[in-house]
Amino acid sequence: MSARVVAFVAKSNTGKTTLLEKVIQELEKRGYRIGAIKHDAHSFDIDHPGKDSHRLAAAGAATMLITSPEKLALIKKHARTPPLEELVETYFSDVDIVLTEGFKRSSLPKIEVHRRERSPTLLCRGEEHDPTLLAVASDEPLDLDVPVLDINNPVQVADFVVERIIRADQ
Repeated sequence: MSARVVAFVAKSNTGKTTLLEKVIQELEKRGYRIGAIKHDAHSFDIDHPGKDSHRLAAAGAATMLITSPEKLALIKKHARTPPLEELVETYFSDVDIVLTEGFKRSSLPKIEVHRRERSPTLLCRGEEHDPTLLAVASDEPLDLDVPVLDINNPVQVADFVVERIIRADQ
């Protein structure tokens, strides 16, 4: 993969989306172009019955793209989830970094989001030791072999992403 990618992983309802929103805003403020991919283990629908785009897809279009002067949306039917590497190469060549939410079983470098009230254990340093873990953003001090960042300090998390991911090979 040519694009830089980091996965934010956590158990459900830990605050991944909230932290990612703030990190994206901080990185964008610094002039970086950011892509985001959200993993959804369930079926989702961004199109709505009655809309022209929905009608075209329902008629049998395997790929349906709707575009306007400001944005576009692509609906592509597939038999299996495409590999993340393929998605990044195909859709994110124009960004500095791709931040994903989820993909905890991937081989991507990861930042785990941890809240003491949600769970006493970590995904990447629990029963399994994930060698791709770069850091943990937590609301409590932890004794780990990777940096522990303050979950309530998105500037610190953004600094880490810039230093360890965006500028890593520069």
